[in-house]
Amino acid sequence: MNKVKTAKTISTLTNPPIICIPLFIIICAALSFTPNGFDFGKFIVLEAISLVFASILPMAIILFWVKRLNTDSDISNRSDRYMPLIVGIISYFIGFLICYFFKLDNFLTCLLLCYSINTGVVLLFTTSWKISVHTTALSGPVAALILLLGPFGAIFGLIYPVLIWSRVLLKKHTLAQAISGGVQGFFLTVLEMYLFMVILALPVSNLTGLYESILYILTIIMTPVLLGFLSYIKTGHPQKIFIIGEIILLVLFFFMTPSGTFIIFALTTLASVLISLYAGDDFIWYKVISGQSFNTL
Repeated sequence: MNKVKTAKTISTLTNPPIICIPLFIIICAALSFTPNGFDFGKFIVLEAISLVFASILPMAIILFWVKRLNTDSDISNRSDRYMPLIVGIISYFIGFLICYFFKLDNFLTCLLLCYSINTGVVLLFTTSWKISVHTTALSGPVAALILLLGPFGAIFGLIYPVLIWSRVLLKKHTLAQAISGGVQGFFLTVLEMYLFMVILALPVSNLTGLYESILYILTIIMTPVLLGFLSYIKTGHPQKIFIIGEIILLVLFFFMTPSGTFIIFALTTLASVLISLYAGDDFIWYKVISGQSFNTL
């Protein structure tokens, strides 16, 4: 399988309404465990709400809009993205209202509101800049899984550097757009979840703390951000700066954070390096880590 075909497969599987299906299954399953065991009825209800309002309705409008405009499935033209994003905002908000008024689950209620708000933020960006919806859509549920499962949820963040490569190789986004989508999605979701739980009086117990959640987010984004930064600045020694930066980060995460965060950082760094090596000269991260000279983006 050639690199372009691999990138297309990754991009398809991580399409926002598609990637949320397996991730929401895990989220809803985690929310369905009670002191008395697994509540299958609750799982079915929560998953049905998630499937309809976070996947089926957004996917339906995307397919309709693609056919109407006769465009590609990514809706690459920035101005054509407004309508699907607006419908997504409405769909997520309806899901939030149903969860809120029927008191289905506090965590899912706040998460669907986060989805609606974050899609609104993406819409604002889209008016002037084509921030990556793919990386934003990945980071939201991964942030939710970090809150619910800590390091086990953060493991899904390993997809982030791979997805960045996919979107850049296919020329759907610049490197900055792909990285930024994930960064804003991770941070906004975690911060909004804690904010909404307080404002709406919807407490959720046994969550990963805000500080620790932010640490996990940093372990996921720091290596892609460092590689992205070195891809843009003019320096004759990007490899040396990358190695020194990674050593400093490894030391900080090892001595100053819980062991789980250090492991996630090491795994994310490994994933970033491996995807860069696989990409080769087609991806500027490879030039950074191999010390080749290159023109900045």
